Amino acid sequence: MRRTVVSEPGQWDGPAPLPPPPPLALCGVTKVFPGPGGRMLTVLERFDLDVAPGEFRALIGPTGCGKSTALSLISGTARPTSGEVLVGEAPAVAADPRIGFMFQNDAVFPWKTVLANVAAGPRFRGAGRADAHERARDWIRRVGLTGFEHYFPYQLSGGMRKRVALAQTLINGPRILLLDEPFSGLDAQTRQIMCDELLELWEGTGATVVLVTHDLEEAIALADTVSVITAGPASVKKEFTIDLPRPRRARQIRFHPRFTELHEQIWSALSDEVRIAYARATTTAA
Repeated sequence: MRRTVVSEPGQWDGPAPLPPPPPLALCGVTKVFPGPGGRMLTVLERFDLDVAPGEFRALIGPTGCGKSTALSLISGTARPTSGEVLVGEAPAVAADPRIGFMFQNDAVFPWKTVLANVAAGPRFRGAGRADAHERARDWIRRVGLTGFEHYFPYQLSGGMRKRVALAQTLINGPRILLLDEPFSGLDAQTRQIMCDELLELWEGTGATVVLVTHDLEEAIALADTVSVITAGPASVKKEFTIDLPRPRRARQIRFHPRFTELHEQIWSALSDEVRIAYARATTTAA
């Protein structure tokens, strides 16, 4: 991606060159939260994760095991009780401009149009209105929403709102992209389309991606590495290299013989953690 020098203020001439993404590491991280009755709840314990620059990493584990907490620590919106969270060679900090975060719920502004939503990031970072809108139109085109610039979120389908959120995140050129089950609320067909679009856009940016998902097939289809997370307190139980060819398309790669082998291997490690989490939940409910 490249942005050339412009001769006139407000005239946008394409995407800017992006710096290489930094390495990312969680080193012996423990995170404790206050629980009910004054008790303390350990969510992460001795959590180690090392993500290479430009890698697509998927975290998969039982519901409530602490995967989303790991993303919050990377984003700097939460701090570890002990251990280190490093972005590059420095501790993670809140509002790091190198980090983009796409949440499970739509984080779009309901009172703004598609164009204004996507342009919000550049405007907040000081871009002029004309520059921000040109950049926004480019990203709206990339996510397939040309013609919907002046629609409001309530006028869009769920999949279209996800595209807005994706453009809204990627327009800022994040070098680390955090995805917390971004497509979980979509129907199966739309979800596959969004996964393909995410792969295509990611391949053009070179960003580091950390994806939290409960969908094992989605994790294998998208990632370079899948980390299986324990039932809690969360730690990394096992990591699997996804040696499937790229570029990929999420639906097509599921028919690759190696996909089935990886699915069986990862499920073997994951299923025990799911059973532990389920047993804990049913015991607590009783």
